[in-house]
Amino acid sequence: MTSVVLEEIPDRVSLAVDISNCQGNCVGCHSPFLKLDIGEELTPAVVDALIEDNFGVNCFLFLGEGKDHAALLALAAHLRAAHPGLELALYSGREEVEPEVWDAFDYVKVGPYRPEFGPLNDRRTNQRLYYHRKDITSRFWHRGLDPLQH
Repeated sequence: MTSVVLEEIPDRVSLAVDISNCQGNCVGCHSPFLKLDIGEELTPAVVDALIEDNFGVNCFLFLGEGKDHAALLALAAHLRAAHPGLELALYSGREEVEPEVWDAFDYVKVGPYRPEFGPLNDRRTNQRLYYHRKDITSRFWHRGLDPLQH
């Protein structure tokens, strides 16, 4: 599933693409169907068509990593080469990612969702969003419902 989103990556119009075969086990997962092997395979031709069909996006957001790490990195490399100026983002549910992931993506979100800590807009969150390895999580703390502000 794809959607154009404005809130996931600060100051970006992102084309968000759900990635199936999720390897995580987050309690309270909002998309448990993504544990399954479903949907259309993402290929360079498919991602190119998605970008062409969604004029105005300036960020391509992978919502998950799937189970084929090499294929994900190859798609990121293709997007980088074929669509200069398009930023790349990855929402990973893992605590840590490899150096090649940091190199392939402009934005990387790490940390599994834990209900007791809340999402990115909760100051207690265990999740972090990085832009070129700089933590920008606090950019979300003025948005939405922050239990510490109420």
